[in-house]
Parts: sequence; structure tokens; C-alpha cells
Amino acid sequence: MEKYIVRVNGKEYEVEVEKVGASSEPQAVEEKPVKPAPAPQSTAPAPQSTANAKGTVLEAGAAGKVFKILKKAGDKVEKGEEAVILEAMKMEIPMVATVSGVVDTVFVNEGQPVEAGDKLLTIA
Repeated sequence: MEKYIVRVNGKEYEVEVEKVGASSEPQAVEEKPVKPAPAPQSTAPAPQSTANAKGTVLEAGAAGKVFKILKKAGDKVEKGEEAVILEAMKMEIPMVATVSGVVDTVFVNEGQPVEAGDKLLTIA
């Protein structure tokens, strides 16, 4: 007998299948519901900043969608102030400035999908 896990309409079953010689008669199969493995828990990384020639880059701390851009080019921003809000899994995740300064460039638009580490804006 060989054991397999079969998914039917999103529900998992553990089944045992016995290989039968040349017989063409159907064989009974035992079905047992199987609990799915719990989803891995993860925490979103903190937003990162990288110094470059145009200033400090504020990067997305998690994959999601740009929900709201609170600071535009030319706006003053203080360290710790929210600059962009991401939406991931129906949660709002504020991305805060890691330095004080003036927003130089905004790389994203509201509604745009982003991955963790994508550039959101630079602060000079």
C-alpha cells in the first residue's frame, strides 16, 4: 500500500492505494481527513534606508500595495514621521522617515503594488 495526500475542493484527504496486478476491478480506498499544516508566521522587516548621492532612500518594509502617499516631493519630513502607508493583507502599514529632511523624489503612485525593499522615496 502507498499513502498519498489528495486535495479535493480545497479539503485534504490521506488515502491509501494498493497496487493490484492485472485485475481491472476497482479497489476500496480509505479516506481520512487531514488537518492542513499551520501557515508560517512571519514578521515584516522594518523599513530600510540607504544613503546615496540624492539622499536617504526609504524602502518598503513589506510586500503590498501603496495605500496612501503622505509626503510629496518638496515636503519637509521629520525622522519618525509617516511618509507612505502600505496596505498588506487588509492591514495598513506606515512607512516612517528614518531621517529628517526634504522629500526629493517619490518613486511610487497610490495603488501601485510593491515588494519588500522597493524604493518608495528619497529624503535629502
